[in-house]
Amino acid sequence: MTVEPGSPAPDFTMATDDGGTVSLAGLRGRKIVLYFYPKDDTPGCTKEACGFRDQLPDFSGLDAVVIGVSKDSVASHARFKGKFELPFPLASDPTGEVTERYGCWVEKSMYGRKYMGIDRATFLIDEAGIVRAVWRKVKVTGHVDAVLKAAQAL
Repeated sequence: MTVEPGSPAPDFTMATDDGGTVSLAGLRGRKIVLYFYPKDDTPGCTKEACGFRDQLPDFSGLDAVVIGVSKDSVASHARFKGKFELPFPLASDPTGEVTERYGCWVEKSMYGRKYMGIDRATFLIDEAGIVRAVWRKVKVTGHVDAVLKAAQAL
């Protein structure tokens, strides 16, 4: 499935690092930055998460919530969040169901070996649940600034 700007965001309910849950319906009325990343506590994922952490006051000022999503467990998320003092929820998608709905479960290739994995991607969703911007195959450097600029324009 491909999620494009202008389309309704696929619904989700996922467990979070604090033992609670987060859902699209529960966030209606707020802007949502939903970012998918491959793995907790790896170099690129840490840099991306810390970038969102450092810019969170700017996102919060726009009444935007940031949510990180990977297939890692709730316990792994809790460790990652604590280690880097991440002030936003990390949602666990262990079955990959939500990741697939957003088109982020893709075939990858490394050193000639093909495997399935999460494509680093970010979705900016408006207060009505409509996807307003999509970034795929994200390069971490400069990414958070680009997402913030798009959120400010909403």
